[in-house]
Amino acid sequence: MAQINIRIDDNLKEKAEKLFDELGLNMSTAFNIFIRQSIREGGIPFEITTQVDSFYSESNMRTLIESIKEADEGKFISKSFDELKEMEQ
Repeated sequence: MAQINIRIDDNLKEKAEKLFDELGLNMSTAFNIFIRQSIREGGIPFEITTQVDSFYSESNMRTLIESIKEADEGKFISKSFDELKEMEQ
């Protein structure tokens, strides 16, 4: 069996080990899963992009900040799911 040595930031390694542990995996098993999935898909098994998540766009952040402000000022109406269903009828 081959052995691979990689360099990784200590903090990143710690976070990955914690995540994999919660999933019942160790680092070696997680990397083996990544390699196998890469081979199956013929590439990296997720999108690699320089694009920032559109959720955090300037427009969305302005809307979110305004919504929080309105909520803090009590400018919204709260309805239960049942109340909304009644309004449809």
